[in-house]
Amino acid sequence: MRHQIKKHKLSRAQDQRKALLRSLATQLFLHGEIKTTMAKAKALKSYADKVISLAKKGDLNSRRIALRYIYDIKTNRYMDVETKAVVDEKVEGKKLMEETILRKLFTEISNKYSNRNGGYTRIYRMPNRRGDNSEMALIQLS
Repeated sequence: MRHQIKKHKLSRAQDQRKALLRSLATQLFLHGEIKTTMAKAKALKSYADKVISLAKKGDLNSRRIALRYIYDIKTNRYMDVETKAVVDEKVEGKKLMEETILRKLFTEISNKYSNRNGGYTRIYRMPNRRGDNSEMALIQLS
């Protein structure tokens, strides 16, 4: 019996569920919002909130733990090394590094929610999907 075990299983094995949530969280942090089913959105909400709470700590150990929860892909943007400002294209004479999801999470997103204690994501209901009539949701960083 599953007494007092709060986990959204999503009808998947553990490794598949972890991979699904990692990819959903990565895309959420990359784009700011994603459209998915209601069950996946509810599972992603607590997952993403946990990662953002890690990012707010900002230390090296939190970075390493957060790397377990997301895929660290490149965003095709650059960051200035000194000011941590985001630049869309390369500028000669400046030291730039490629922006990744982890860097974006620990600079932009953590600063955005620095004075908030929780509730970093918001779920909106959308019309059901036409093919299989499943409940759809828009989950976004609030």
